[in-house]
Amino acid sequence: MTDPVSPERPAISYAQLLETNQLIQACADSTYWLCLTRTVQGSKLYPVSAYILLSYLNAFYRYPSLIRKVEASMPAEEIADRARQMGVKAQNSSIGWALPSFYLLGREYLINLGFLRPQDAIEDVITVMDFWKRFQLSWHRNDGHLTNADYNQRAQILPHSAVQRFAGEMHKVEPGGALSVAAQRFLATVSQYGFLVSAESRISLTNSGPYRLTDDSQLLMRDFMDLGETSLPWLDDIASDMPFNNLTVAMEVTGCHFHLVDDWGSFESTPEFTPDRLTGIGLYTSDTLSEGHVPVGMDTPETLTAMLDDLSDRAKAATDKLWLRMAEWSRDQLIDAGALSYYAICKEIAHIAGVFDPADWLEIDPRAERFRPLLSDEYADTALGELVGGLTLPSQQTAPHGMMKWSDKPTRVLTPLPLSVLNGAPFLPRMAPPMPGGSHLPAKNDRYQTTRGVLSLAQYNEAARAFVPKSCRPEENFRCETARAYPGCDR
Repeated sequence: MTDPVSPERPAISYAQLLETNQLIQACADSTYWLCLTRTVQGSKLYPVSAYILLSYLNAFYRYPSLIRKVEASMPAEEIADRARQMGVKAQNSSIGWALPSFYLLGREYLINLGFLRPQDAIEDVITVMDFWKRFQLSWHRNDGHLTNADYNQRAQILPHSAVQRFAGEMHKVEPGGALSVAAQRFLATVSQYGFLVSAESRISLTNSGPYRLTDDSQLLMRDFMDLGETSLPWLDDIASDMPFNNLTVAMEVTGCHFHLVDDWGSFESTPEFTPDRLTGIGLYTSDTLSEGHVPVGMDTPETLTAMLDDLSDRAKAATDKLWLRMAEWSRDQLIDAGALSYYAICKEIAHIAGVFDPADWLEIDPRAERFRPLLSDEYADTALGELVGGLTLPSQQTAPHGMMKWSDKPTRVLTPLPLSVLNGAPFLPRMAPPMPGGSHLPAKNDRYQTTRGVLSLAQYNEAARAFVPKSCRPEENFRCETARAYPGCDR
């Protein structure tokens, strides 16, 4: 159990608790819907359930302190403004779902193990959910929603001017033509590479949109992230030939409607998005140090075709080498790679704020590490299944008259904060800061692939802190769609 009484009781208001509990419930509803409606991918190599549970625990013990460290350099809403200009891991599902949900699912698991009471770490919970809310409000400022789910599973993140730019710069794709063949090979090859990079998960790929182009065509944006020798230690030497860490593909799709782009960055369309429906394509790179999306091989259809083929060859070679590396790993190394892939899914907030530290994002905290012996495949599969789908854990049972949003059963995914703390009930406000952790994997080398070339960590952080993209300077950042439409609002 945690220490029950805080000698320094923080001032927490009724309004804070009400808002935080509403945000917790929004994550709970989204988590249940996403887990039950999306497909489940198994892995013959990775102990997926074990590493997911370990990542949740690491997130619980570390996210609050790391968020405070990030916000000491840059507030959540400014980070989101910058993230909107890039195709990096600071969008869906990284922040839109994973950041709050990993943290809260770790909390829920610990409550059921008896290591935590619902009122403990209350200040941490408020910190995480408040950061998430402000980031999401800024990230979604152009569509006015908090999540994709709130917008009927859409993510119209980009301003009109950006959509116009991507649509105008695209090269037309003829079914069966050279660009079409190169594009399909690129999408498949880099998807497979990203799947392996992220420990056989889909978190290195996300989609946003759709945006209406014509009555019969829509724009879908796809981001491939963490491709280069940047933040993940298992890509050291493996990805040195990948010239870009992040790649964004703008796709004009004709003859089908994307009726779902969810908070995991997955999409569904009617009819199915088949290769012959890809009628336009653009390719870009970006990161914390770039002036937004920078065109890659976009001069002519021929140069873009050559670039897509070259990147496909590089991704395939890196995939082969990465398979050989991972095939020799021990179970502990596989668990660490998976847990750190998940836990560090929101690490880009530290890169944007210029405070990234491998000790923060690439280590397992000792308080999470102590649960490793428990995480056999059999136990982890069952525990994770019950935590996010079965909802049979004691904390997830509500009063018998309760009817959960998506199931009508008297259950819930996540436990709200108890209001009784306002009557003086004892609680522990915060967990201790991150403890020196470790990993069974080699340490990250001091090479970070960026749009300014390969930098050391000190150089990368310093450059990030000093750089403000033109689009994020106040005179441009606050020229919103409303201001552009009404001359009297603009300057």
